[in-house]
Amino acid sequence: MSTGSSEAAILIDGVALPVRVRRSARARGYRLSLDGVKGELRLSMPARASLKRALGWAQGHEGWVRAQMAARPAVTRLVDGAVFPLEGREVRIRWIEGATRTIKLEEGRLEEDQLLLGGPAEAVGGRVLRWLQARAKAVLEAETRELAERHGLRVASVGVGDPRSRWGSCASSGAIRYSWRLILCPPEVRRATVAHELAHLLHMDHSPAFHAAHARIYGADPRPARAWLRAQGAGLHRYTA
Repeated sequence: MSTGSSEAAILIDGVALPVRVRRSARARGYRLSLDGVKGELRLSMPARASLKRALGWAQGHEGWVRAQMAARPAVTRLVDGAVFPLEGREVRIRWIEGATRTIKLEEGRLEEDQLLLGGPAEAVGGRVLRWLQARAKAVLEAETRELAERHGLRVASVGVGDPRSRWGSCASSGAIRYSWRLILCPPEVRRATVAHELAHLLHMDHSPAFHAAHARIYGADPRPARAWLRAQGAGLHRYTA
């Protein structure tokens, strides 16, 4: 149970690094993580613990923070010339002066496709991001409802967001939400995630029965897809407007 958050900072090589502090009644100790895209630390701590002591503990992990920052993938902005993955293929953004604002995906003969668009050059990143989110919503909703109907499951709603710590969630009401970044994954990884959330309509846990339902709905062994997300998933958060 969260009791609120605040902002602070610690020094890394003499430079102040933002720390988002989250107090939780469930926390039994301190936990430090790094948001690789925002470049900010996240510190979880017990609700009644001393902030000064918690920040001192975080400061003592300067070496760990430095290593994590060095290992994080570089941010890729969705601007003219940038390359990003889309459903298992590489796509290059190509802004054309004087062209229509409508975004068009053009499949290439080789491995790389192109995303063509005109309009104001300074607005390319935001428009490509919105296009990706809309495509993710459409594809994920269609796949979710198709699989649900095939297996006799009821889905109340399908939505997308941009969570940092999960790829999907399923409420007991039948409302399912996904990370829009699943549209960047190979199709089989995305579908395995859809099957995962649908399996939660049958089992709101990760019991053997849940895993059996997951494999049955997916129609294959989902472990390779989970392994792909563990290895590659963090890097999908590098793409931003």
